[in-house]
Amino acid sequence: MAEFLAAAVAFPTVLFSSAVLVIAAFWLLVGLGAAEHDIFDGDVDSGALGLGGVPVAVAFSLLVPVAWLTSLTGTVLLDRTGLAGLGRGAASVGLLAGALLLSWYMTVLLARPLRRVFAAGPEPSRQDFVGLTCTIRTGSVGPGFGQAEVAARDGSTALVQVRQNGRDPGLTAGSTALLYAYDEEREFFWAAPYDPALDPRSTAA
Repeated sequence: MAEFLAAAVAFPTVLFSSAVLVIAAFWLLVGLGAAEHDIFDGDVDSGALGLGGVPVAVAFSLLVPVAWLTSLTGTVLLDRTGLAGLGRGAASVGLLAGALLLSWYMTVLLARPLRRVFAAGPEPSRQDFVGLTCTIRTGSVGPGFGQAEVAARDGSTALVQVRQNGRDPGLTAGSTALLYAYDEEREFFWAAPYDPALDPRSTAA
């Protein structure tokens, strides 16, 4: 036990030992609600290191323990060789570089499945189409039939079922309509003729 404690406070392991304590304190603050896990994302570009897609704090929390364990093991082994002087110093520097390289490689591997976790957002919903315009693709639209093509905000398109209130002017193929409501039970959108001039976001006078 004393051998490992001595290695933990020896160079280069001591560098990672300090970082492990910082990480532990950070996640304690996150657990208490005093900090957010993505607090550093705006300050550090982890994508350049191949660690993009996961919060910086998470990537750092993976990298440091691996580097610490590698360095600790390597330091114990160096102690047992009896190296001293310049030879020991060079070996310690090499161990530091090796620990960093190995920990980076392992963190890249561990980050891959985590990207899907942190990239997951709310499930897409047809309600997302409400308020968007669409292009009618059938010859006409009525209370019982009609289809239109709508472009989602992410750029993807979908063919949806649309219906029209009989009191509105008729919609024909190629015309633009506004999806103003969605019928969950019957799974279609209510559509109405769309006039760009009436759009409050329009820059037309």
